[in-house]
Amino acid sequence: MPELFNYFDHVELPTPTLSTDEVEKLCELVFGIDVVANPLGSQQDQNFRLFPRGSDAPFGVLKLSNPVFSETEIRMQDAATDAVAVADPTLRVPRVLSGPRGALWAWWDSSQGRIHARVLENIAGHTLTGSRYLPPAVIERLGDLAGRVSAALESFEHPASGRILQWDLRHARRVIDALLPDEPDAEVRAAIERAVCGAVAALDPIVPHLPMQAGHFDITDDNVLRGYGELLPDAVIDFGDVMRSWRVAEIAVTASSVLHHDGADPTSVIPAIRAFHARRHLTDEEITALWPLVVLRGATLVLSGRAQVRLDDANEYAADALDRERRIFDVATSVPASVMTAAIRSALEPGRAAPTRTWEGAPLFTLPAEVVVLDAGTVSPLNDRGAWLDPEELDRAALSTLDAGAGAVVVPAWHPVLSGAPPRTPAEPATIPTGTTLWLAEPPALGRDDGEWTRDAGTVTWRCGDEVVTITGIPDGTDAVLPARTRLFVQRHAAGDEPPPPRVTARLAAAWRDVTGEVSDALGLAPPVARGDDTLARRRGVLAAVQEHYYDAPPRIERGWREYLIDVDGRVYLDMVNNVASVGHAHPHVADAATRQLNLLNTNSRFHYGVITEYAERIVETLPDELDTVFFVNSGSEAADLALRLAMASTGRTDIVAMREAYHGWTFASDAVSTSIADNPNALATRPEWVHTVAAANSYRGTYRGADAQRYAPEAVAEIDRLAASGRAPAGLICESFFGNAGGVALPPGYLAQVYEAIRRHGGVAIADEVQVGFGRLGEWFWGFEQQGVVPDIVAVAKSIGAGHPIGAVITRREIADRYRTQGYFFSSTGGSPVSAAIGLAVLDVIDQEGLQHNARVVGTHLKRRLEALAENHPLVGAVHGAGLYLGVEFVRDRVTLEPATEETAAICDRLLTLGVIMQPTGDYQNVLKIKPPLCVSLESVDYFVDSLDRVLSTGW
Repeated sequence: MPELFNYFDHVELPTPTLSTDEVEKLCELVFGIDVVANPLGSQQDQNFRLFPRGSDAPFGVLKLSNPVFSETEIRMQDAATDAVAVADPTLRVPRVLSGPRGALWAWWDSSQGRIHARVLENIAGHTLTGSRYLPPAVIERLGDLAGRVSAALESFEHPASGRILQWDLRHARRVIDALLPDEPDAEVRAAIERAVCGAVAALDPIVPHLPMQAGHFDITDDNVLRGYGELLPDAVIDFGDVMRSWRVAEIAVTASSVLHHDGADPTSVIPAIRAFHARRHLTDEEITALWPLVVLRGATLVLSGRAQVRLDDANEYAADALDRERRIFDVATSVPASVMTAAIRSALEPGRAAPTRTWEGAPLFTLPAEVVVLDAGTVSPLNDRGAWLDPEELDRAALSTLDAGAGAVVVPAWHPVLSGAPPRTPAEPATIPTGTTLWLAEPPALGRDDGEWTRDAGTVTWRCGDEVVTITGIPDGTDAVLPARTRLFVQRHAAGDEPPPPRVTARLAAAWRDVTGEVSDALGLAPPVARGDDTLARRRGVLAAVQEHYYDAPPRIERGWREYLIDVDGRVYLDMVNNVASVGHAHPHVADAATRQLNLLNTNSRFHYGVITEYAERIVETLPDELDTVFFVNSGSEAADLALRLAMASTGRTDIVAMREAYHGWTFASDAVSTSIADNPNALATRPEWVHTVAAANSYRGTYRGADAQRYAPEAVAEIDRLAASGRAPAGLICESFFGNAGGVALPPGYLAQVYEAIRRHGGVAIADEVQVGFGRLGEWFWGFEQQGVVPDIVAVAKSIGAGHPIGAVITRREIADRYRTQGYFFSSTGGSPVSAAIGLAVLDVIDQEGLQHNARVVGTHLKRRLEALAENHPLVGAVHGAGLYLGVEFVRDRVTLEPATEETAAICDRLLTLGVIMQPTGDYQNVLKIKPPLCVSLESVDYFVDSLDRVLSTGW
């Protein structure tokens, strides 16, 4: 058998560089195929995609192997490919093709000497090449593919499998030692030396226990394909690195390839590791080895790539990979391997108790008896009214507690801290403290005289054996070891480890805690209880499944402020969808009004009290004079329902005209006139006989578009006239003033004027559904119908008028209201209750006093312009609808056919969540972003939203 390749005999591997002309001639001469060759990238081989001359359908992929590889090794690659194809027929792999002269597999005598050539099947689809975002489902599939190939090759044997490649992680240290002296960048050398030292120290004790087998060992983003239009990859290519090595190296290589993708952090690879583990159970030693191997893979990639570019500066493939390879290394080393190992072990063995480092002996010092634990988390009153934005609030609260008699105040480690959290973050922020924050009324007496106490630059450190405790925050010039009335931060870690960062992310907090140990023991405090959260499972167990929630894996939101929503881990999200919280979440004026009224009276609305009158008067002041009578209910559904009943009572008729593709509510009557198939797929087929629909007046997607949209109104008028002529003159017409369900599409100019005139001509009434757009959201107009220059007979409004409190209102003319007596009495026990009316008044106050309608106009105009600019670079953006802060971005796969991009829209919303933005789809095809943030949203926030959306559209979802 020929001598097998040994990388250490061939550290420099220049790729073959045959010209396209020579390749095409040799294909014809040797293989008898007339093809056009298009070059493909490779680090140390040379690849071409071949097309039959005159055709754009690929014939296959030509691989010219580096001359250092023997025929035995090349045959092993093909044998391994065949073995996988037989063991897992559903997995697409590239096998050698045949041509007119047999198998397309031969040695070529080329201008660069003897080179092996073979043509492999062209696997249709796209690789994941580049650094675009990979969603968790794709990352999971990568791990599954690695596990499937590993299982297929478990018993594969070949004489060439013992070759020594630079990518064999068993030899990573030798490869790095060979390349490191020639690396000219001192910073690169130092970073790699530090990382490799730690990785090798973790690996050395377990190397004898790592299982071996043959494997692909290059199942990376570059070497998997997904079919055209598919999300998940189902093909594996390039078996050039087949060899025998540690089994766990298969998933280490795959995991490392995830780390350079947009938004990836070390925890991003967990779905891939879980999927691999499900196929190929990882032993305890393999779990311990996994992250050190990822680090070694990153270091090898960096040094090899840089060496290849120095050797072969014309190799664009290697040059383009340099930034990606450095990011893999940087992300892999951004968290200590011990922490990632703990996180991986927890993910794979969730029921297993982690080993803990116990504290030996007495606490470091004696705390006073009166120790107050301060809650700085999301639901703490300490963070009410936006106080969490002030980083000094925590100190003020602690010192106030000391002034009240406490001997010490502590904020415990490992509990989320919202105080001082950033408001807009594109990645999960570090909100979990790794140490205890401490304020002392008096300097304490030291409780340990063993070990060594040192002091340097504001830090006191105690060392004893394997234990290290650091206390930071000590001002210069302080004589006391631990000064009083000063914020101190106490951390614990093992000797030889770097101190943990002050705060870490929620996803890694448990792993950090496992590694560093519990610092409360060093202070004589009870350790904080480990947090668990089964709220979502409990919700699913007790709530009806149809009462849905946003997102498959939703954050648990427990606080809001202005345009922000905050989860229990202290992450602050930008809320761009919540028109319910019209004047902003947790507005103090609204909260104070509710509290004051609750302290006074809250009762059945049939009682006589002043606030209901004042509120009704204030609403009427915003409307045309003829709309002078108010009914109060609890929701938009009830408001629409009552509006329909008023129309029927005032006319003595029951037939109603409604616009298709609209949503008005879930009560019997409001659901009857709701025709959105997004909310009810059977909407049109299940309408009662008294509901008559007219075409959705959508000038972008409807039957008539652009200038032709003027035809909607005459057709609606004709339908109203037809109904009247048939003896079923309608009681009324219900229509949103702005086409809300479609994402804020403005009705064609003059539409409402024409249909209102027609309905009234036949004795019916015009109902304006203002639930979505009323109360200043459109910016230019307080009410949506004002944009159309009309006055309805009945207005239904809810959502924003209560800022999250359940309030709805119906406003009409006195004579219409009085006719409701023909249907009996009306009352709503809590509609217009004292608290509801007080909140409603407060909302009107805030809109007026804080200029929120003006803000909707100014900020909304800026936001719409920025969204429209996205269309210049992103063909997925079909249109931007709406006005003010009632906007919609419609995504289409084709701007001519307007094929809705439904799946893309859902994925975009999920990706925006990872960037800290709350967004949801709307429309009958769920392909429109419904952009309806609180009216107080700032320019900075909407810019963050557009920048985030641009990032998603640019880097993937």
